Amino acid sequence: MPAVVIVGAQWGDEGKGKATDLLAEHIDYVVKFNGGNNAGHTVVIGNEKYALHLLPSGILTEGVVPVISNGVVIDLEVLFHEIDALNARGIDTSKLRVSANAHVITSYNVTLDKTAERFLGKRAIGTTGRGIGPTYADKINRVGVRIQDIFDESILRQKVEAALVNKNNLLTKVYNRAAIKTDAVVAELLSFADRLRPMVADTALELHQALEAGKTVLFEGGQATMLDVDHGTYPFVTSSNATAGGASTGSGVGPGEFKTIIGIVKAYTTRVGSGPFPTELFDENGEFLRSTGHEYGTTTGRPRRCGWYDAPIARYSARINGLTDFVLTKLDVLTGLKEIPVCVAYEVDGKRVNEVPVSQSDFHHATPIYENFPGWSEDISTCRTFEELPATAQSYILKLEELSGCRISAIGVGPARDAIIVRHDMLAS
Repeated sequence: MPAVVIVGAQWGDEGKGKATDLLAEHIDYVVKFNGGNNAGHTVVIGNEKYALHLLPSGILTEGVVPVISNGVVIDLEVLFHEIDALNARGIDTSKLRVSANAHVITSYNVTLDKTAERFLGKRAIGTTGRGIGPTYADKINRVGVRIQDIFDESILRQKVEAALVNKNNLLTKVYNRAAIKTDAVVAELLSFADRLRPMVADTALELHQALEAGKTVLFEGGQATMLDVDHGTYPFVTSSNATAGGASTGSGVGPGEFKTIIGIVKAYTTRVGSGPFPTELFDENGEFLRSTGHEYGTTTGRPRRCGWYDAPIARYSARINGLTDFVLTKLDVLTGLKEIPVCVAYEVDGKRVNEVPVSQSDFHHATPIYENFPGWSEDISTCRTFEELPATAQSYILKLEELSGCRISAIGVGPARDAIIVRHDMLAS
C-alpha cells in the first residue's frame, strides 16, 4: 500500500482532522509532517469533541501509530499538555513517536514572535504568536535546537548561547525588552528530557520500514496550500511547506511512495489572519457562514473570514499538489440558502482571469466572477449516500467537481464522526 497524503486545499480549517479520522481505521501510521501548534484539527467522536494542535488526528484511533516527523516544530510544553489532556479522557498516547530531527520551539522564539508582530503594527502578518516562524528561521539559519539536542546538555547549551547572541541584541536594542538568560532556557528544555526520551526515534527509518512491510501510512498536513511558504499568498503564509511536496521533505519518505493525495476543501471558503481573499463576504451572508459553520479558530479562537467557494483556488490546489481526490466538507452549513454563488474566475484590470494570478498585486485586486446555483432547505445531516441528498445539493457538488479539476470522493454533511458520504474509495486510487 503506498503512502497517502492529506492536505488542505484552501487557507486551512477545512476539516483535515475529520478526513484523517475517516481513513484512520484503514491506516497503521498517521504522520504530521509540517507546522506546529499554530494549527488545530477538530474531531467529533460521538458526544466528545477533541481539538488537536501538535498531535496527529490519528492518535484518536486505537491501534494507529501517531508520528511527529522532522518537518514539525514542537513546543514541548504544549505537546505534554495535549498528551495529558487526552490521557485524562481515556485516549492512549503511548504509541506516539517523535523525530529526533524535529526542531524545538524555545521560549525566546515565542517572545520574538509576539514582540515582532506588535512592532510591525499595521504591517503585521497575522501570526498566532506561538514562535513558529522564528523557529523555522532558526532552522534555516542553522542555529536551531533539535529534539536530540535536549539529551546532550553541553550541545544544548552551546546552541542556546549561540542563538541568543543576536536575539538578545534584537530584544534589548531594537525592541527595548529584557535579555533572555541562557541558563533559564536550558533548564526549561532539560526538564522535558526524561519524559520525552522514550518517544524519540529515527522516524524516517521507521516509516520506511513500515512501508517496506506493507503497512499503510497517512501523512497529515498542517495549514493548507494557500498558506504554503512557497505556493501560498506570500507573505501572508505560514513558515513551512503545507503542500504535498512537504510530506516528503518533512518526513524523510521518498516522493515516489505517494500515490494517493487527498485535498480537503470546504463547500465555501474561510481564512484566518491577513492577506488577500477574493470571495470574502462582509454582509449577512458572511455572518451566516460564520455563525452556522462555527467559524472560529481551533487554536486562536479568532473569528474566521468567510466567503463563497473559489473554484480557481481549488484548481490551483489540485495542480500544485497533484491531487487524486477532494474531500468536500461542511456542505450542511449551506442548508437554508436559496442561492449559492460560486467563484468561477476573476476580473483583474478589466480582464477575465480563469486561474489564480501569479502576481500578489493582481490577486489582491482580483474581483470574483460568480455563477449562482439553487440552494436547498432539507436537513442533509443524516444522508449517507449521494442519492439521498436533495437534487440541488447533488447538482452543486457535481458543478464544484467539474470546476475544481479533481473528483470529489467524500462529502461532509455534519460535525459527527460518521456524518460523511463516501462516493469513491480513495485508498483504491
